Amino acid sequence: MKIGIGVDTGGTYTDAVAYDFDSASVLACAKALTTRDDLSLGISRALDALPERYLKEASMASLSTTLATNACVEGKGRRAKLLFIGVGKDTLDRVGSGYGDMSAEELFFCDDMGTFDGTVVASPDWEALLSDAGEWLRDADSLGVVEMFAVKNGGACEKAAKEFFSSRRGIPVVCGSELFSGLDSVQRGSGTLLNAKLVPIIDEFLAAIEKSFRDRGVNAPVVVVRSDGSLMSESFSRLRPVETILCGPAASVLGGMKLASRPNAVIVDMGGTTTDISLVRAGVPVKVTEGISIGAWRTFVKGVFIDTFGLGGDSAVRVRNGRLSVETGRVLPISLLAKNEPSVLEKLRDLLKTKSPHTQPIHEFFCLLKDITSASNYSEEEKRFCAALKNGPLDIREAAAQSGTDIYHLKTSRLETEGVIIRSGLTPTDIMHIRGDFSGYDSEAARLTAMFVMRCLELDETSEDELTRFCESVYDAVKKKLYCNIVRVLLQDTYPELRREPPDAQLSRLIERGWEAAGRDEKPYFSFNFLTSAALVGIGAPIHIFLPDVAKALGTECVIPENAGVANAVGAIVGNISVTTEVEIHPNHTPGGIRGYTVHTPEGNFVSEQRSDAEKIALEAASSEAVKEARRRGLSGEISVTAALKAARGTTGSIDYIDLGSIAEATAIGAFSL
Repeated sequence: MKIGIGVDTGGTYTDAVAYDFDSASVLACAKALTTRDDLSLGISRALDALPERYLKEASMASLSTTLATNACVEGKGRRAKLLFIGVGKDTLDRVGSGYGDMSAEELFFCDDMGTFDGTVVASPDWEALLSDAGEWLRDADSLGVVEMFAVKNGGACEKAAKEFFSSRRGIPVVCGSELFSGLDSVQRGSGTLLNAKLVPIIDEFLAAIEKSFRDRGVNAPVVVVRSDGSLMSESFSRLRPVETILCGPAASVLGGMKLASRPNAVIVDMGGTTTDISLVRAGVPVKVTEGISIGAWRTFVKGVFIDTFGLGGDSAVRVRNGRLSVETGRVLPISLLAKNEPSVLEKLRDLLKTKSPHTQPIHEFFCLLKDITSASNYSEEEKRFCAALKNGPLDIREAAAQSGTDIYHLKTSRLETEGVIIRSGLTPTDIMHIRGDFSGYDSEAARLTAMFVMRCLELDETSEDELTRFCESVYDAVKKKLYCNIVRVLLQDTYPELRREPPDAQLSRLIERGWEAAGRDEKPYFSFNFLTSAALVGIGAPIHIFLPDVAKALGTECVIPENAGVANAVGAIVGNISVTTEVEIHPNHTPGGIRGYTVHTPEGNFVSEQRSDAEKIALEAASSEAVKEARRRGLSGEISVTAALKAARGTTGSIDYIDLGSIAEATAIGAFSL
């Protein structure tokens, strides 16, 4: 029996499975709360719930995580900087906002000494550049470097910059050309900066895994799921954490496919922080071709098509403008906080005694995740605030008093964004406690908090019937959000032109009307329906509560497979390694026609007089690079390589087409040796 251990660390839960490769079955599974202040604690608790002999006998361990996904969706990440070589600030000012959350403080610009054809005239003066950028780099945890013409010259200046800054500053440095081969330098920059922001997050995750495995005698080689569902080695993922931005969702696709066995499916994975929607058509996951977009970020990362949005068991339930709102941000369920901090319950009781509503969420608490009181890159006010939280959670009014301000001027956004503190408040998880759908935490705290929110909505908090209706309205809001997003994804898949911009107000309202109409029994004078023949496959702990009604509204079946709660961990262990690389061939156009061909390889540029010779060089280079990349990702066994040419043509007003060259594409596939 060949055993693999799959581990998935999400924003709320950490799952672990023991998987038998010979019988393709789950031997055991476990779930534990993710412990954000020390990830190894939650990972260890999940592993300890598996039979010890499976851990000792494991021949492979595979990991997935939504930590990077959640960081993108919630706009979080560590401090990173990006050096742009050859891309001007005016270009970023003009188009940068469409590519990601790149602030001016994170960017530094210097002139490029190269040309579009791949010629490198000279390198920048690195010593002078360091002198100019020294203060800018002072608080950086990592650095990304992107050169405008790197795709054409093999990233010559990027590699020189990496060598220089790594040795002089002692921080991780990643080149854009190591990550992406797309021509758009701004999009390369967006993905490279995101990669730099994620390096410390993935390092922390892998260090926690290493500790948990070491303490339990797990000696199996460790691999990590990439965003396309394939695998890479642990060491490779440390350098390219951007490859993991959808590794958790990708694992959920693989796990959902394996567990549900439906050829056509909409896989809906609801976690604590986000919900991921993916599509399976004729047994094959739908993939993105132009690079993953997630949160505010547009990247060149290739992967399984995943649409990720903020909705989960830990979504904040608040009052906005007098109306109930299930928001995209994650908060700690108040029932969980009260279980661990008994003083919270007494404060909630006191809050209910006031008999007064409030326009601000004064029922919410702040909790400390990381101690930054001795850090130099935070303000004294921020450090004082965190020092006060060392003694336990503070409600918003207490937090404001400790900071010497009021609740309207309390500034905590940076601390929340950087994962130093987290809020705790009312969530769908708390509503589950009130309704009896879940009972792991403190139900009284959930009930008291719900009553205060009801008061702010001008509902009768003393009425049990009113409380029941309030809980139903929260559930309905979650279902409606699920329905609207599934319909949006299916519309964009059916009509790709809708992907260019989000649905306008009229279409959004029409989708909402579709949900409202689906809940009515009477037949109206005129109606419409959004329907699908694809099964809705639900995975993730809370999905069984919400998805059946959504499937009914869409006229299809709902499948909640066995082990659905740990599908991500199952998906993590069933993948393989797949690498696709491209090498471009460009014809050298002159007034007298084409005079030779330039092949742009990772090792440099080659010029050939004959197209056939250029194509041969390109195919060999692409195949060689695919194999090298597969080895870098950790593959040591047999590798299968396929290669093909793709022509690129453009049209003009005077002739039928113009030869723009071609692309040699090679794919290397292999499985880890067990």
